[in-house]
Amino acid sequence: MTHFFADDGEKIHVHVSGDGSPIIMLHGWTASHREWSPFLDQLTPHHRVYRWDARGHGGHHLTRDTVPTVQRMAQDLRNLINHYKLDKLVAVGHSMGALTLWQYIEEHGCNRLRKVCFLDQSPKLLTDAEWLNGIYGDFDRERSAVFLRHLEDDFAESVLLLGAMGLNDRAREKYQEGSRGLEKARQWLKEQDPAPLIACWESLTEADYRATLDRIDIPALLVYGGASNYYRSETAHYVQKRIANAVLHVYEGTDHSPHQWERDRFIRDLREFIDSP
Repeated sequence: MTHFFADDGEKIHVHVSGDGSPIIMLHGWTASHREWSPFLDQLTPHHRVYRWDARGHGGHHLTRDTVPTVQRMAQDLRNLINHYKLDKLVAVGHSMGALTLWQYIEEHGCNRLRKVCFLDQSPKLLTDAEWLNGIYGDFDRERSAVFLRHLEDDFAESVLLLGAMGLNDRAREKYQEGSRGLEKARQWLKEQDPAPLIACWESLTEADYRATLDRIDIPALLVYGGASNYYRSETAHYVQKRIANAVLHVYEGTDHSPHQWERDRFIRDLREFIDSP
């Protein structure tokens, strides 16, 4: 584990592995750099892989009062790129990581990026009468406000319920059964400092990157779960239509983390995408 200092003085932790052309891998909300560990063996012989713990994530306590909003994380990403002097970068973002990338592109365009990969995310999380491609298809401001209150009451259980009570029936069954993997996730969430993560979530729900998708003028790989906890197939196809150079893969039967359920397929698709002209 190494680190760099963001422009506000916050210490951002990063794992750097391998040699070759650069890849930055951005994890989802409440996760850490470990999300990408299963893919290192096949990436590091040919690429230098950067995996951070986003501000407020990974169990690293904040030393500054700066709220870890998606805008701040996009600035952290710019700081990381500048610190390591990266260019022609391949960026991979899952869930919150995709939102961070979209915020970066909104502010800086695709400058210094060569290709991008987005995993199972909507450009606008909250739904309304005209937008049904957010969470569950019906997660509006009222439901979001209720969820925020639940996060403050019992952070760990509320995060688990968000994934369990969505569109994936198997996730609901696993929650009701109390699976071992679920208990492991519960313990991880209980160890986190909830305040910055709640503030982060609030900023994610305020974001809207639908217009940003039109600005992506480099090749994009989209990987979505066919049984995502949060998004219907219409969300994936909406994103594909809005990005001019997007290739869409739907991993049938997989949830919000399609790359974890189909690891061999994902790394094969990602490497083929990176290596293609």
